[in-house]
Amino acid sequence: MKHASAALGLVLSFAWALSVGAQEPSPGRYSMQKSETGFARLDTETGEVDLCQEKNGELVCRMAADERAAFERELDLLTKRVDALEKALQSGATTRKQDLPTDEEIDRTMSIMERIMRKFMEIVKEFEGQEGSPANRDEQVPDRT
Repeated sequence: MKHASAALGLVLSFAWALSVGAQEPSPGRYSMQKSETGFARLDTETGEVDLCQEKNGELVCRMAADERAAFERELDLLTKRVDALEKALQSGATTRKQDLPTDEEIDRTMSIMERIMRKFMEIVKEFEGQEGSPANRDEQVPDRT
């Protein structure tokens, strides 16, 4: 009986802890921390930090210096890639002709295929000739579908 009441108490306390945890609001995407010059806003999904200041009753945020530099580098890289693609498009470098086989390559391929088919047909005729031989006539031939 003592063990049953202890287990019941444990289960009830666990259920109470879960219900209290479920009622607490989950933190939003951003976390704000007071800093010397204003606020630091942390994006909990991406880890980006923005520095925010209150100006004229509004909260104005800008990227942190190291993130801004990385953003500028990425933007410069993408701009250079777009410029290079536009130049290639204007010069016609991106229009490739399809690599079709030449007449000689087609003739060679057809010659090879013809030899393969001739050999195959010789093998078929050889097997057909073996079926008609006197040694095989006594054997039972399976039904063909």
